[in-house]
Amino acid sequence: YCVNMSSSFIVPFAVCLVFVGCCTNVVFLELIIREDPGAGNIITFFQFLFVAVEGLFFVTNFMQKEPKVPVRKYMFMVAFYFILSVINNYALGFNIPMPLHMIFRAGSLMASMVLGIWLLKKEYPLSKYVAVVMITVGISMATIASAQQMNSSSESTANSTKEGSPSGETSVAAVLNLVFGITMLLTALFMSARMGIFQEVLYKKHGKHPREAMFYCHALPLPGFLLLTPSIWHRVALFTASEPVSLLGVASLPKLWLFLLGNCITQYICIRGVFILTTECPSLVVALVVTLRKFFSLLFSIFYFQNPFTPQHWLATSLVFAGTALFTGLFDTVAQRVGLVERPKKE
Repeated sequence: YCVNMSSSFIVPFAVCLVFVGCCTNVVFLELIIREDPGAGNIITFFQFLFVAVEGLFFVTNFMQKEPKVPVRKYMFMVAFYFILSVINNYALGFNIPMPLHMIFRAGSLMASMVLGIWLLKKEYPLSKYVAVVMITVGISMATIASAQQMNSSSESTANSTKEGSPSGETSVAAVLNLVFGITMLLTALFMSARMGIFQEVLYKKHGKHPREAMFYCHALPLPGFLLLTPSIWHRVALFTASEPVSLLGVASLPKLWLFLLGNCITQYICIRGVFILTTECPSLVVALVVTLRKFFSLLFSIFYFQNPFTPQHWLATSLVFAGTALFTGLFDTVAQRVGLVERPKKE
């Protein structure tokens, strides 16, 4: 399936980067969020800074190399990327469970199809529409299940309190909090799809330069974090005051800084793996790897952190990932490989 296979080591290595980097990144992210749910901005800042510093050294040679794509194009793309990251991180502060957060991100195909039909006037076969319906139903089911959990939890907490606000008032506040978070996730979902369409058009015109795009998409937004300076500095103080952890008995480091370092490194590993696959493999293989990565990240998050996951959540997750596989043509590919369906003949 993959091209440019001068070395059979490259693609398996990239797949390992994606699975190891992205799955471990979820662990470090949730470790931080459990200690400080409002840490999204400092996480994003240091992730961007880490990639930008690496790219400054190894991609642009301290800005001595001319970019292949006009910088103004990257600046336009950066506006989407920066706002998207901030919205996703703010959504974490609305007590949205990490599994539900990941299910929304897995529904990006739905938003891509809608915007593709609207902006690019694309037409899709019936299987694509069925896949979108499956994904939409799955996300809706997960949303309703989480809302019911939040509602019952709030009512039980309020009922156990003899003095305070009525249970209905607490329940309404909790549901509104969840609605705001879900609205932010939906906004980020469609913004991500719009950015994907812009990149598709951009790369068709100027060619694919993944490492260059990766650098500029992380370096150009750094001045924008000045607007978030109060939040970031507040978190710096909180991170520094966190419980120290011994490093091999030689030195100690506040545990939140250690988690953040792990988050930045694993995020970089994940991104590098995805960009290598984008260069070496067709989009179907990349979509397959990313879809499987999301599935294993979801399972790991549930079992490792013991997140509440009801049978309704499981059914919703199955619909989302099955719909994603149907959309990418995974079922047809597997059927052809095992001989259940004849491969189309080349003319």
